[in-house]
Amino acid sequence: MLVKDCMTRHPAMIPPTTPAVEAQRVMTENKIRHLPVVGDGKKLEGLITRQRLTLKPDALASLEMWEITRFLSNMTVKDIMLKASEVYTITPDRTIERAAAILSEHKIGCLPVIDEGVVVGILSRIDVLQSFQQMLGLPVEGVRVTIRMPHREGEFARLASVIAKNGLGIMGIGSFPSPRQPNSWDVVLKIPRVSLSEVKEILSQVPDQEIIDIREIA
Repeated sequence: MLVKDCMTRHPAMIPPTTPAVEAQRVMTENKIRHLPVVGDGKKLEGLITRQRLTLKPDALASLEMWEITRFLSNMTVKDIMLKASEVYTITPDRTIERAAAILSEHKIGCLPVIDEGVVVGILSRIDVLQSFQQMLGLPVEGVRVTIRMPHREGEFARLASVIAKNGLGIMGIGSFPSPRQPNSWDVVLKIPRVSLSEVKEILSQVPDQEIIDIREIA
């Protein structure tokens, strides 16, 4: 999966001259946590987050009530946004796992998606989580099975051969190093239109490979 397959296309965007209260209204009505700020030609100028709309108490402490009202009404997005130079972005042709790494490394909630300088989408943590669900076939009913195999050439081919020989299909797949076992890998498969007992019987035919978890997913 690439970023362009998972991002939210044509996201809500606002110009930097927008009043902060209007930005808050747009975010609330659209149930979003991030709002790209764009100039002419949808060029990224900044980013508004919910945290940016939260005023610090010390900024208001010296103001009278009527001054606070005026202060808030005069505040624009440009006054509180993250500047474009501070915003991490990504292009639509990058992989979803690279996007996940950037989000995780920098502890941020979204990445504006930029194509030739223009904002074409936005990728949030939720979008990334949904993409991994799809990779593992969560939306499809079937049997989810985790198989532990030796970390050596040809092991996955042996597994795939048994699956094909018995006419099974695969709707989701993932793999990762086995926890605390450096010489093994775990492969997660989502197999539709088959019973749990059938999967157990078929995959037990693969020598040196072990089913470590199996369950039906509805």
